[in-house]
Amino acid sequence: MKFKKFHGAGNDYVYVDARSQTKDWSELAIAVSDRHKGIGSDGLIILLPSEKADIRMRMFNADGSEGEMCGNGIRCFVRFALEVNALTLEDRPVSVETGAGVLAVTPIWTDGEMTRASVGMGRPILEPAEIPFALQGIGPVIDHAIEVAGSKMLVTGVSMGNPHAVMFINKDVDDYPLHDIGPLVESHSLFPNKVNFEIVNLISRNRLKTRVWERGSGLTQACGTGACAVVVAAHLKGLVDDSVTVELPGGALEIYWAGQGEVIMEGPVAEVFEGEWLELQSM
Repeated sequence: MKFKKFHGAGNDYVYVDARSQTKDWSELAIAVSDRHKGIGSDGLIILLPSEKADIRMRMFNADGSEGEMCGNGIRCFVRFALEVNALTLEDRPVSVETGAGVLAVTPIWTDGEMTRASVGMGRPILEPAEIPFALQGIGPVIDHAIEVAGSKMLVTGVSMGNPHAVMFINKDVDDYPLHDIGPLVESHSLFPNKVNFEIVNLISRNRLKTRVWERGSGLTQACGTGACAVVVAAHLKGLVDDSVTVELPGGALEIYWAGQGEVIMEGPVAEVFEGEWLELQSM
């Protein structure tokens, strides 16, 4: 099985053209994501034909669970699709079918190479039942108190097609024990479909610093939907302007949201290497 590996701001995935092959993709995601015995990645993304868009993307986390969307993954996905001739690029955005709906991706070129992309990430979902959060009532969930490991935490809820719980802290996010607290928040009873957990420092009205515990993958270098979610949460709290740079361990993403309508994300695309996965490796 031929594959390519890409990363967007350090969030890395293995990409496979699945238009002419069928496999147990969840099992394969676990095998290839292993950083000791596999290729090493945050998950697997496969390319499929679509009846409603130019191409279809399915993404699987490192634990084999399927996610609705990946903001960093979708940028690299369009470059992968171009490289395997799954689409021809004209002067238009590429439409991509995802588990979170059809999204538009606009490649950005440098010297004939796609090095960045802008993505229309859709409208944020703020109703508790639709995120989902196990709460009664309507309207945004802002600074809702939950108890984790004996401590009270205030989280703001946002879905970008997948659920996020965002917490703003004064302590440097680099010093926060996210490896210990992240899994507890992910599986908290408030989140029936589990949740991605972001901790955030407010640097200025145009800059945030964040780290992410991704549902199904754990600590990652970056999360595109998470970057969008933290900007939406910060905007709801009146902390930021419409254009915000989000600093993540693997790099920076540019997010635009004016308080209504869809969120726009721009970030880098980088190919790491390509190769062939032998079935013996997965045994």
